[in-house]
Order: sequence, then C-alpha cells, then structure tokens
Amino acid sequence: MSEGGDASASLPAHRVTALPGGVYTLGDGPAEQDRLQQQAGSLGVLSEVLLDRLGIRPGWSAVDLGCGPGGALGPLTARTGPDGHVTGVDLNPAHAATARDFAARRRLGNVQIVTADARRTGLPGGTFDLVHARLLMVNVPRPEEVAAEMARLAKPGGWVAALESDVTILCYPPHPAVDRATALLRASYRLDGADPNIGRRLPHLFRDAGLADVGVEARAEVYPAGHPQRTVDIDLVQAMRSKIVTRGLAGEAELDMLDTAARRHLSDPDTLIVPNIFFLAWARKPLS
Repeated sequence: MSEGGDASASLPAHRVTALPGGVYTLGDGPAEQDRLQQQAGSLGVLSEVLLDRLGIRPGWSAVDLGCGPGGALGPLTARTGPDGHVTGVDLNPAHAATARDFAARRRLGNVQIVTADARRTGLPGGTFDLVHARLLMVNVPRPEEVAAEMARLAKPGGWVAALESDVTILCYPPHPAVDRATALLRASYRLDGADPNIGRRLPHLFRDAGLADVGVEARAEVYPAGHPQRTVDIDLVQAMRSKIVTRGLAGEAELDMLDTAARRHLSDPDTLIVPNIFFLAWARKPLS
C-alpha cells in the first residue's frame, strides 16, 4: 500500500457480497492467459534463483502445480534433461491446452500436461523428486491443501518449492487511487477465500504439511517506469473487475477513474513502486 495500515479496512463491508467459492480467483479468460504468459517472463529470474537452490539433476522427475499456459515448464525441463520427466498440472482446460502447445512448439518431449485441481491431482504419491508451484497458493482458497498435496506427491527425501507473493504495495509518493485500488484488490482476494499475504505463510504451511529442512528468502523488486510488473496490481484489479462490481465493492465509473489515475501516477519515473514482496520457500520430505 502507499501508506501504513490495511486500506481494505476502510471498505464498506455492509455492501460486500461474496460470490460462490471459485477455484482460481483471477478467472480463466484469454486475457488471463496473456497475463500469465507475460508474468512467466517477468518472474523468470526469481524462478531461476529458487530452482538453483535445489541442486536439480538430470533424470529427475518434477511436477509444476498450477502451471497455467507455460509456468516453469521450460526451466524445469532444461534442468531435468532428456532423461528426466516434467508434469504440468492445471485445472483450467484452456490453460492446459496452451501448455501442451507450448511444450510441442519447444519440442519438450519429456513433458506431459494433466488437467486437475492442484489440491487433489490424482497423481500417485511419493512420485516426484521436485514438486513446484509459482503464484498458485495466493490465488486459490484453502492453500494448506495445496501444501499437503505437494508433500504427498514428493518422494521421501524429495524437494518441495514455491514462489508466492504478498500483495503489499509500497508506493511513494502515495496516491489515493493506488491506495483505493489496493484495498479493492485485497478485499476481492479475501472474498474468494484467497490470502493476499500467503507468501509470508509458506514456511508454516510447509512445516504443517510435515516437511522438514524448510528455507525461505524474500525479494522486493523496485521496477522502473515501463516495466510490466510496475502496474501488475492495477492489472489484477482489472482482471477482477466484474467480480468487484458484482460484489458491490466499486462501480464501473470509479474503476475507470482509479485505473486512469493510478496508471498516470505509476507512469511517472519519479514514482517508486514495489508492487509485491516475493517469498521463495523450499523444504524436503522426510525419509521416513
């Protein structure tokens, strides 16, 4: 947020209507696929940092939960090599189809894509040397079930790793449009049963799932004007626009005004913006 405190506390709770619980809070349309593909490029460096910590070797079997239209399939395939195997899992059939096309275009012969819920994949337990997820738990309800499934899928001694964010927007100079958009974003996440501060919870989720040797690192990136991550939280408000209006959190006219004013402020190179704090966490499944 631009200033201290949780701006969502100022939202008129009596006007808010919760919708039936969805699985993925950001929706499943073509615009979301485009956003996810752009995100994969923007977060590539952080994903590499996380994967480099794990000592992945050729021949490993890895699974990418919530892989979306591509996720971390490329980096995982590069590390596991032709003798390894990578499984991508996504509940959205359109995302899964795009991931299959991605693997085919890149001739990733050791990749298979499964359409399934990351909380109940149906894959055999104790199968994978590495179970990976990126920005999945922040977007789904009951993230502890994802952590439990990750632990179940890992081989004894295998790794579990996740990259998640805290929607903790730091903006200077502050601006009321950025504050208001942030409050709407956080409120809509919570009405979906998702936790916008899931990143800081990762170590506890892993320990509660029975994992050991838990490690965590936090990264806060300051993005220059023109970088796509600079407006990511404003983009997410637009992705949730129909839900925000349906729930009575804000009207179309206000959302148009907020979008214009916030983007104008963030386009100023003198505005400092840290849209999220990213948490990189890893853990091992005990041998017994």
